[in-house]
Parts: sequence; C-alpha cells; structure tokens
Amino acid sequence: MNDMTPVVTPNVPERALFDDAEAAVDRLTELYTTATDFLAKKFTESLTGETPRQRYRAFYPEVRLVSTSFVQADSRLAFGHVTEPGVYATTVTRPDLFRNYLIQQIGLVMKNQGQKIMVGPSDTPIPVHFAVLNDARLTVPQEGAMRFQLRDVFDVPDLTTTHDDIVNGYGFTYPDGARPLAQFTAQRVDYSLARLSHYSATSPQHFQNHVLFTNYQFYVEEFEAYARAALDDPESGYIALVGPGNQEITSGDAVLKTPEKLPQMPTYHLKRANGAGITLVNIGVGPSNAKTATDHIAVLRPHAWLMVGHCAGLRNSQALGDFVLAHAYLREDKVLDDDLPVWVPIPALAEIQVALEDAVEEVTQLEGYDLKRIMRTGTVASVDNRNWELRDQKGPVQRLSQSRAIALDMESATIAANGFRFRVPYGTLLCVSDKPLHGELKLPGMASEFYKTQIARHLLIGIRAMELLRNMPLERLHSRKLRSFEETAFL
Repeated sequence: MNDMTPVVTPNVPERALFDDAEAAVDRLTELYTTATDFLAKKFTESLTGETPRQRYRAFYPEVRLVSTSFVQADSRLAFGHVTEPGVYATTVTRPDLFRNYLIQQIGLVMKNQGQKIMVGPSDTPIPVHFAVLNDARLTVPQEGAMRFQLRDVFDVPDLTTTHDDIVNGYGFTYPDGARPLAQFTAQRVDYSLARLSHYSATSPQHFQNHVLFTNYQFYVEEFEAYARAALDDPESGYIALVGPGNQEITSGDAVLKTPEKLPQMPTYHLKRANGAGITLVNIGVGPSNAKTATDHIAVLRPHAWLMVGHCAGLRNSQALGDFVLAHAYLREDKVLDDDLPVWVPIPALAEIQVALEDAVEEVTQLEGYDLKRIMRTGTVASVDNRNWELRDQKGPVQRLSQSRAIALDMESATIAANGFRFRVPYGTLLCVSDKPLHGELKLPGMASEFYKTQIARHLLIGIRAMELLRNMPLERLHSRKLRSFEETAFL
C-alpha cells in the first residue's frame, strides 16, 4: 500500500455546539462508540476475509472551547476555567468510563466561561489496539504475525501523541494550534488504561477516587479483612470488593480466590457509589514501581493518593512501630529527574496533613503532645538503592543528617513528586520497621511482633484519612497550590 491507498472512515456527526454538559458527553459517547465499533468490525473482517486493499481509520472525539475574552473567574478556583482568550481542545477516550468526570468538567467550563462547548471528531486517529481493548474476543497480534502489515491497514500507537508534555509544562499545543483543555491526550489515557489492566490485573473502571499505595503484602491481607467487615456493615456505604482477575464480592463471607499468577502490582478496590471508595495498590519495592503505578493511575484523575508503608527510622528517639508523617522529601530516587528536576520543591499539602494527623489521633486515641510519643513529622528520604547500608556510611549519613531526615524508604518521594507533577493531592504516613543506623535491622525474628500489632492500625489510619478527605469539597482538596502559571481548565 502507498499514499494513494483509499482511506475508509465511518460516518459520524459533524462538530456541534452544546450548552448542556450531559448532552455534550452523550455526543462524545456516540462519536467514540461509532469509531471503535467501526475499527473492531473492520479488524475482525480483516482476520477472516481477504487481504484488505484499503486503509481503515477512525478518529477520537474532541471537546473544543473558543474563548474570545478575558473572563474574570472566581479567584478561588483552581480549575474549571481558562485564563485568556484562545482556542482550547482535548481529545477524549472512553467517555463511558469518564462520564461523570467529563460532565463535571465541561459543566464547570461552560458555567465559568459563559460559553458553549463544541464537540466533534478530532484529527487524531484511534490505534486499532485501543479500539478493540475492551472486546475480550479480540486481540491484536504482534507485527508480522498476520498475512498483511498491520500498520498498512490500521493506525497503531504513536509515541508522538503519547507523552507528558502537558503535565510537564513543555508548552504543548495541538497541530492546529489549539492549547490543551485537559492534562492528557486521548492516546496517553488509552496507553495508561491498558497498562493499568496489565499491572494490576483489574479493569480501570474499578479504580476508586482515593488510592492507597503500600510496599508490603501484609497490608493487602489487612485491607481484605477490613473490606469484608465493611461489606457486612450496612452503614459503611461500601458495596463491593474487587481483586485481581476482576473478581468481585459483595459480602464478607464470599470467596475471593488468589490467582495462580499474581500481577506485578496486586490491586484491590473497596467500592462505593460514584467511585468514592478506596483502592489499595501493592506497588512492591522501589521507585521504578512507584513511578509506573502513579504514571498510569494519574489519568483516572483520583482525588488523592497516599503512601502507607514501612520505612527505616533514622533517629535514636524512634521505636519500631512509630509513625512518620512526611512534611518534606529528600529525592534521591532519580526516576523522575528528567520530568521534574530535583530543585522543584514538593510541598506538604495542609488538607492531607490534617486528615492524616486527625486519623492517627482517632485510631490511637492520642492527641496533642501525647501524639509525639508515637509519631514524628519531618523529612522522608527516598533512595534508589535498597542496600544503601552496605556502602561507605560517611556520605549517605552526612546527607541524611544535613537534610534533617527522620526516615528513609524507596517509594514515598516518588509518589509525592508524581502527585505534584500530575496535580493529584498526595501524602505519606510511614511506619518504622527497622533502625539500621542503630543496629536494629529488618530481620524476621525482630519484626514478627511488630507486624502483628502495627499493620492493622496503620492501614486503618490510611483508610480513615481517606474517608475524611472524601467528605471534603473537591474545590478545597484540589487547591491552587498544585497549579502552575498556565493550567488546563479540566482538573
């Protein structure tokens, strides 16, 4: 095939203006469904029929705003408006999955700008891999496994449209000059949705708006126990628990089988209506895993994510089982240096800090000065070398002392920094499981009693903090301190 190959596209409605957010999302859904059904049908035909003699192409839908004046929005707002006249657009995928989010964001933009929104097909093709992703009957073979070259007939993922230029502040614009209306392009979202299914072994629609990250399987076991009790409590508001393999239970005594092969990041979702529940992700050990998980979960636009895991206590005054509330981060994890330079400060967020401290007080029944017996607030250092203790101690220990660090792990700074980068409220509450500078190493015999007594309480604190944040107005939680000079209108 060559440039003269005929291109066949589906018939879709032309661009139209809308003054109703739900109607606009209905049109987005129509455009997307028509496009993906067309690609899935043509792909199926190409597998069983004759070798295609034409190219099949369909396009993502888009939302577009043309602002002609400097509308003075409420200065308290962090999102839902644009700052100056211009053309703004975003490509959209999976409007079924993002329906509530799109209705909310489009509605805010129309209200604050006092203008209609335009909906229609974009100029960005949908890769066939993403078009058939939700059809379990279809799998796109690897290149060369078919009797024709896939990319000669269908569009395939394109890295030039799968990037983080918008969130990184690199001045991204669409080919026609439109500035971004949302943080991610449709292909970037589709890529992450596919990765989430792979790493977590659960479908993206199960993810909740409040995400807990941990680095130990023990927390997963406690989370499942908590979830079962919550499902049997009609006052809890929780309606289901979903585990790897998309297994779903709605009562505490139901069986949730452990898959023969666990995914890289086992994920469990304690669901409430409208996604207001809690997702727990066991990211394992290391900043690379922490970055991978947050890179992809960010496209779901969660309301908050927190790290609740183990750390090394660095102060002699700490004891095993003490809590550490991070208010600053020493970033030596290195995985985000190209996206977010280390000179960028990662501030503590007051709303998150207050919720975590209130949760600690509630669960431990300690408050005020007495709370200092079991919890310290300070700098958490994250490194990329799990066995840092085996190196010459002079350099690392001196840096840790100069930074005033009180704890060390491998994930917290990465999760916080990616929260800052993606405009997702973040926080960290760790539990001291060893004190390597004082001869208390993480050994099975020393840790067993600690595991028994502290993990359930630590996890409960994380859950309670999320419940406190859930009751907070969205405008307050997603505050202006996470937004840069020129921000997208969509959250």
